[in-house]
Amino acid sequence: MAEISAAMVMKLRKMSGQGMMDCKKALQEADGNIEQAMDTLRKKGLATLAKRAERETSEGLVVCKCSQDGKTAVLATLCSETDFVAKSDDFVATAKTLTDFALVCPADQGADNVLESVVDGKKFSDILTETVSKTGEKTQVGDFAKYKLDGPGLISTYIHFNEKVGTMVQIDTSDDNVAAADVLKQTASDIAMHITATKPLALDKDEIDPETIEREKAIFAEQVKNKPANIVEKIIEGKMRKFFAENCLLDQAFVKDDSKSVAQVLTDAAKQAGGEAKIKRYVRFEVG
Repeated sequence: MAEISAAMVMKLRKMSGQGMMDCKKALQEADGNIEQAMDTLRKKGLATLAKRAERETSEGLVVCKCSQDGKTAVLATLCSETDFVAKSDDFVATAKTLTDFALVCPADQGADNVLESVVDGKKFSDILTETVSKTGEKTQVGDFAKYKLDGPGLISTYIHFNEKVGTMVQIDTSDDNVAAADVLKQTASDIAMHITATKPLALDKDEIDPETIEREKAIFAEQVKNKPANIVEKIIEGKMRKFFAENCLLDQAFVKDDSKSVAQVLTDAAKQAGGEAKIKRYVRFEVG
């Protein structure tokens, strides 16, 4: 039997738009022959994806789900070629099913990992292939993230009404009672909505890419190059403070009360709940 190299698998994956494991298996069955491997994929009902591998999948849905105990949550996107298909019953059902597979996925991110996840003896890649055969369009998992609490806290998700943008945020708390307080649950939900609306670059300025910071400084320096040298640095510092306030989640003015920052709103809610809380991480996905 011919040796199946990673390059061969990647080539077939690019040609077919299928998962790594499906391509590797098809190549093994075809003894390394690319054309025969493509035929194998077609016989398995993957022909549509192969034909439309180069098509853009810029439409779709953002979906989320929490485990019953509330300690694990997932956010993912299922993408299609057209909005028409994204609104179809078959596509919507598959998007909802995606969250079940994402919850059992052993990895915390990576679309390929979700494709290989198994529920009731069936891989999600099989579900996806069935959907493609029904809709006639290329369909694929775009983004995927899974959060799991490792201590006191809560995970909140928010999907915008158009279902094309959504957020997941993890908040760690000083104890379980704080996490269970209604005021903190509502605040966490509001912060998730805030992130969806404002699209922050990072949690705080320490998490912003240094290259981004330097690029912004260079832009501001160009804007004030004709100012007196003794005030240029102060002007740039002021502009950077504004940049951080607008783009760092914790420093942003809260959308429901712009007299307070997001950090202040969370601190106040935690105090009402009898403890402390902090945002550990967040993720925001958007399609279209």
